[in-house]
Parts: sequence; structure tokens; C-alpha cells
Amino acid sequence: MSEPRIIKKYPNRRLYDTAISSYITLEDVRHLVIAQTPIKVIDARTQGDITHSTLLQIIIEQEENGPSLFSIDSLQSMIRSYGGSMQEMLSKMFEQSMELFSKQQLIFNNGLSADVQEPQNKDPLRMMTDIAQKNMAHWQQLQHQWLTNFVEKDSGLADTETAPHPSSSAKDND
Repeated sequence: MSEPRIIKKYPNRRLYDTAISSYITLEDVRHLVIAQTPIKVIDARTQGDITHSTLLQIIIEQEENGPSLFSIDSLQSMIRSYGGSMQEMLSKMFEQSMELFSKQQLIFNNGLSADVQEPQNKDPLRMMTDIAQKNMAHWQQLQHQWLTNFVEKDSGLADTETAPHPSSSAKDND
């Protein structure tokens, strides 16, 4: 991964892109993220990394100015997850889910552009079915991994191979 593009945020809330020596807007930062340009936002006064809060600010603006990605129920669930024992697991699950979604979106988009060139070889409905089946298999694999890690961590069995399989019932353990 290349060095991130440094953006300084000044006390007057202006953002300065050091790569182009110019002030930019939050919308410009959003376009950099969309273009997959690595960025790092630094508070000009404290030199602290404020990338996280800047990206959250972009999400808030997107939620307020367009169709929402997050429902009220999902936002409430997220808020309830902070500070709980499952926060770290939820964070990893969300990150892996977004990574999978991005990969499949790329596959789908590449498949659709191939459809334009060779429509007789591709069926969009079949492509969606294949993606859904792969999603289910991947989701089951991730769920098994998370549950196994949680059971091992919770029971102190992390360093042994005797952790119960997450799909086994209480009857099986008797």
C-alpha cells in the first residue's frame, strides 16, 4: 500500500491537501475515498490523526443528504453494541462483510460489462443467484469462525483444540 495522502484540518475547519497544495472540501475527500486513494487526515494544531472522525462526518453528510444506508433500527443496534463484549467481533464482522460486498460488487460489475460484449454467454439472474450462493457459503464460514473464536475466548480454550463446534447443541455436550 502506498503512503497515504496527507490532509490537514485547520481550526477554521478547512481541509488542506498537501499533495496538491490546495484547500479541498469534504466532498473532495469523499471522492478520494471512492477512488481508493489512501488518505490520512491530521489535525493541524495537535498533529493528531482525525481520519476516523472525518470519515464519520462524510457518512453523516451522506445519510442526511440522500437515501439512507442505515435504518434507524440498525443505528440503534450499533449504538447498543458499543462497550459490550461483542463490540470487537461486530467490528470485524462489519469490516469483513464490507470487504466481501466490495469484491462481489466488482465481480458483478465486471460480469455486467461482459454481458454487453457477449450477451449470449451471461445471464444476469444466474449471476445474482451465483453471488447469493457464494454469499451464503461465505457468511456460514465467517459465522463459524466468529462463533468458534468467541467460544474459545469465552471458555479460555483459545490455546487448545478442544473447543466445541458452534453448531453442536447442549445435548451433544452432555
